[in-house]
Amino acid sequence: MTRILSYNILVGATRRVDPLTRMIQAAQPDVVGLVEATNPRVIEELARRLDMQHVMSANARHLQDWQVALLSRLPIVYTKTHYPSDKLTKPVLEVGVEEPDGKQLTVFVTHLSAAFNEGWAGDAIRRREVRELIRIMAAKRGTPHLIMGDFNSLAPGDAFKASALLRDIVQLDRRRQQNPAALVGQPHLDFVVPRPLRFLNPLLRAIPDSRLLCTLFDWAASLYAPRGSISLLRSAGYVDCFRLKNPHSDGFSCPSDAPAGRIDYIFASPELAQCLSTCTILAEGEGVRGEEASDHLPVVAEFGGMVGEKTVLKNEDVEEARI
Repeated sequence: MTRILSYNILVGATRRVDPLTRMIQAAQPDVVGLVEATNPRVIEELARRLDMQHVMSANARHLQDWQVALLSRLPIVYTKTHYPSDKLTKPVLEVGVEEPDGKQLTVFVTHLSAAFNEGWAGDAIRRREVRELIRIMAAKRGTPHLIMGDFNSLAPGDAFKASALLRDIVQLDRRRQQNPAALVGQPHLDFVVPRPLRFLNPLLRAIPDSRLLCTLFDWAASLYAPRGSISLLRSAGYVDCFRLKNPHSDGFSCPSDAPAGRIDYIFASPELAQCLSTCTILAEGEGVRGEEASDHLPVVAEFGGMVGEKTVLKNEDVEEARI
């Protein structure tokens, strides 16, 4: 059995090491992918407390140097960083680990662009990034590998409680006026609303106070929310682990204090997906509520069995999860 955890820890988690450690410990993972690893000392401390090795895409130089990291109980065979380019907005970390049976599993950790105030909520940017990810991972085709992280995008068919997210953003905006430094990295209206439409901000602030407006907003936002980047991954053969094991559950992962959508994923290659046994969203752990540790909830997937032997899943189940 190999247990994988993917976690956006919110701008380095500098003052949240204790709750973050307890959330991760509750899952007892073998490999942890960390997004927004902007404080190398936090990554080192987490590795020490969890008795794991660690590797970073690079040492972050400031709070918005969006690096990613990986912790592992399994031996690390190799590491490689795919640096930002005209196709990648943020670095992608590639790590090979050795499983107890001696076989190698390749893990990619990514953080796709938010850019929600760009054209169609930044969909074109994330599509470009996913095409590059698919190109990078092509070298591992036919071998067990996975990609995890914060994709900042909804999956086709997934629910979206946009009014709950809007309520959270409006509340954050009010708190930001009192203490801007305390909310670095968290969304605000100007971050998600394109400049030409910001004259609507007063209306947006009023929506959470009306049940009718919330219903209309949820309907409109669900139609508008782009889902193309996740479609590209599915079309390339990657299996959405949570949706495969939870076909009828929302699985909302963000924001942690009022979950409204699922944007954090673990995708498995087809041969690895055959061994998937469970995948869950962790809302609390060891007496810690998810919102105490980060603004995202972690995704946990467990893989059992051996690739090429009797599989846990039927092939038709895997094909259905890719559609």
